[in-house]
Amino acid sequence: MPEAQQILVADDEANLRRVLSAQLERDGYEVRVVADGAEAIEALDAHHIDVVVTDLRMPRADGMQVLAHTREHYPDVPVILITAHGSVDTAVEALKLGAFDYVTKPFDRDELRNVIAKAARTASLARQNVTADPSERGRFRIIGQSPQMLAVYDLIERVADTPSTVLITGESGTGKELIARALHENSSRAQKPYVRVNCAAIPPELIESELFGYEKGAFTGAATSKPGRFELADQGTLFLDEIGEIPTSMQVKLLRALQEQEFERVGGVRTLSVDVRVITATNRDLRADIDEGRFREDLYYRLNVVHVHLPPLRERASDVRLLAEHFVDKLNARLGRRVRGMTEAAIEALTHYEWRGNIRELENVLERCMLFCDGDVIGLEHLPREIRSSARAKGSGGAAESEAAEAAEAESGADLQDNAGLKEVVRETTARVERTLIERALLQTDGNVTHAARLLKISRKSLQTKMKELGLRDEPA
Repeated sequence: MPEAQQILVADDEANLRRVLSAQLERDGYEVRVVADGAEAIEALDAHHIDVVVTDLRMPRADGMQVLAHTREHYPDVPVILITAHGSVDTAVEALKLGAFDYVTKPFDRDELRNVIAKAARTASLARQNVTADPSERGRFRIIGQSPQMLAVYDLIERVADTPSTVLITGESGTGKELIARALHENSSRAQKPYVRVNCAAIPPELIESELFGYEKGAFTGAATSKPGRFELADQGTLFLDEIGEIPTSMQVKLLRALQEQEFERVGGVRTLSVDVRVITATNRDLRADIDEGRFREDLYYRLNVVHVHLPPLRERASDVRLLAEHFVDKLNARLGRRVRGMTEAAIEALTHYEWRGNIRELENVLERCMLFCDGDVIGLEHLPREIRSSARAKGSGGAAESEAAEAAEAESGADLQDNAGLKEVVRETTARVERTLIERALLQTDGNVTHAARLLKISRKSLQTKMKELGLRDEPA
């Protein structure tokens, strides 16, 4: 069962807070409510929040200040603004500054639920993206010094400050959005809007209104007119992630918008003109989709003016060390740990692994290692069994250490088997391991069950059940 996402609702109207909280909890979210912008900022800093829903006008700090704080400190958290009709212009400006969306009072309940659901999906997908900081380990806030990545950097330099469309391809987890941001930030449009749309997060029937906007009365629930992402990205960059998920019925309209830089809102008759640089990305084989009739060939060639391909991590193994060092630094700050680094055997094992999940999988593995590493250095024994086994099979320098770690595990289980049957040994050993991991996670999160569940990659309900089974529910963390 997927874990419930955390929604922060900030509004100075107590009745609206109660109504929204009740509705969102029925929809399966966990909700935190606050009465003003200052409390919202405090909640953002104190808790894990997936989506922010905030009124525009509030005491102490308004919605724009909440937006600014969120964009600066938590850029992957979508912010939805609730505003009165008279403040729509301000809300549109907020969208250009990075707000996810807005709804106007009195709002249609289903419209708000749909917007929040879309934001929650986007937040979930955003957490899967790889991020990087400026470093000598690479360029453009991207980690890597392999020949393949140096070629990518050269391509970014050549095409960043041009209006040409760019198609970024690569397997899931290779960091395609980092390339899109680098292209935008190193162009003359850098101070203009950068608007990201994850096409996979939007239901097919809503994609047209999402991209091109709609007029008042265009469909049930369209109480006001709303600009689309093309309008919001005017003079800037529009990044369409997962472009292969665009339904075929929309592809011809997208092609016209790209070619003419013109479109009409849903339900509108006025033609709007924009100046937008479009960047797209996909992990799909669009040529195969063309052959099977799922993607228009003319749209493909319009998108593929410049092609940037990100190689999978297994094809640039020389970057694994740099990425591992980067993630150790990043995770130290995020998890409050003081891990100094990794042993050479551990690094070598990581380098020889296949990494089907690419950089995202590497980051997740290192996070688990750091959570359960008692010392200040990650050794081979802290790595998952499949990585140690891969190192041994490939005959890497850490093979002997890997075999020793495997032998130690086998020996620790042998003593138990002298006194109990196999099923009993497994049950007791599993319970001990589960108890240790849960205690560490609770200690790491100061007893916060929700945050501990996230660290353990299980649902909050599953963690509560397991704590009850192990007698941890009433124990202090």
